Amino acid sequence: MMIKQILAVTTALVMTLTSTAGFAQETDKDGVHLYLIRHGKTMFNTTSQVQGWADSPLTAVGVEGAKAAALGLAETPFVAAYTSDLGRARHTAKIILEQGDRGNLVLNDDERLREWNYGGYEGRDDVEMWKPLFEELGMEFKPDWSNWGEFTAKMSDEDIANAIARNDKLQWAETYDQIKTRYTQSINDIVKATESIGGGNVMIVSHGGAIGSILDIFTPGQAIGADIGNSSVTVIHYKDGQYTLEKAGDLSYLEKGKALLAK
Repeated sequence: MMIKQILAVTTALVMTLTSTAGFAQETDKDGVHLYLIRHGKTMFNTTSQVQGWADSPLTAVGVEGAKAAALGLAETPFVAAYTSDLGRARHTAKIILEQGDRGNLVLNDDERLREWNYGGYEGRDDVEMWKPLFEELGMEFKPDWSNWGEFTAKMSDEDIANAIARNDKLQWAETYDQIKTRYTQSINDIVKATESIGGGNVMIVSHGGAIGSILDIFTPGQAIGADIGNSSVTVIHYKDGQYTLEKAGDLSYLEKGKALLAK
């Protein structure tokens, strides 16, 4: 019996080492790749309500989108996994971790990866918060966000956040400095932790505004007006103190997954 147990343990150890070696070979150890994934579509996304720290569940469409993105990412090896602690992000992250060989990953909640805090606008119609900002620029607010790129080309993240904070009657909305501080701390901590294990790909599930701000902070000028859609993937490479944008709002993983689901 003892010999059988030793053989079983030895076999399991060999399999683990083989699996780990294969995983290490597939993982790009040339620095750190941050895979910033926006959560699937939610109820508030569908009803055009302001959604920052306020939370709403993924819709059926959102769940399917998250599953498709997960399938598209199934062959991308991750050495660590992080998520905003808001429900919509955590749900998306768990769906992604169910695909591929990810049983060894622990999902780390980080409240610093939350969406912007929109204060008194939370849960209200999008038009109430956004229309005044668009009008400041002589623009029309379009609920389909078709002129978002034009808007952000004229108004920076800093200007947008501070305008929302200024207009918020409850004065609960975050200023840009508050937003920038928590995203900067979170990403720096994630990069440092990943470097300590040799680098590689990191899964980070967050939010549209959050990902846009992270791009603005770490890769300024490289993705102005980028559309960060639901279940999209944005990739930033870090090496030797330099951050480089590789993909912004990429939907190819989502489309690949949809094609697989359709088979």
